[in-house]
Amino acid sequence: MQATTLVPRSTDLFDQGLELQAGSALLRFGAARQRSDGRISWSGSGAAAWLDDARGHVWSVGEPDAAAGLVLRAAHELPDRVREFTGPRGTDRLVGRHLAVTDVIEWIFRWTVEEPAVHPAEHRVVTLDESHHDELLAFLNEHSPAHSTGPGSSDVRLWAGIREADGRLVACGAMSSLRDSGAPLMASVATDTRVRGQGLGAALTSWLTRHAVRRDGFCTLWQLADNAPADRLYTRLGYRNEDPCVAARLVTLY
Repeated sequence: MQATTLVPRSTDLFDQGLELQAGSALLRFGAARQRSDGRISWSGSGAAAWLDDARGHVWSVGEPDAAAGLVLRAAHELPDRVREFTGPRGTDRLVGRHLAVTDVIEWIFRWTVEEPAVHPAEHRVVTLDESHHDELLAFLNEHSPAHSTGPGSSDVRLWAGIREADGRLVACGAMSSLRDSGAPLMASVATDTRVRGQGLGAALTSWLTRHAVRRDGFCTLWQLADNAPADRLYTRLGYRNEDPCVAARLVTLY
């Protein structure tokens, strides 16, 4: 592991140029957009990391060796506060040489600054409010049990959906936000299993992307690495694929 240096509080580690390198979109759209004097962060040669204290989650970007070193430093310095991490692909294996790691999931952090072409079914998209939260929760539990965010979450700014002619909800999705920066994050897009393949998810995703780009100038999302249909859809919509990541939980220190 490379040696790392804790950045003095008076220094902002995101002024070191790392955020301009390919593969650091999570940093550019995440922590680099909001600079907090109270943020706990670390810097190493070729990597940066910062703590989401509310979740006990360390976010790291850069070269896997250096990023893993920062995750390890964070875990050793703050053993009672660091419970999980996200880093570039391979970080889990490197951290796992020193700490017990579990619940490993490979993700891709994707982003776009362009509005996609209008999908033919976008006219069916409607916004949903608090009065629809119970309906949304039941729908997500049935058709996307592993959804990343749910109705009532403080991070969500908008829910949207598509209904059949009889009023039945057949697709939904949220415009949420990255916790540390407030950057727009599309989340919990789900389609009724009985109508999949009709382009409803694509229409909803296109609509949400356009909404975010017009409001904020860009949109971001997390995609499971092994979700081939989602990969094709997001590529069609213009989402960049530069940031393969891995997330995992820390069990114990050796």
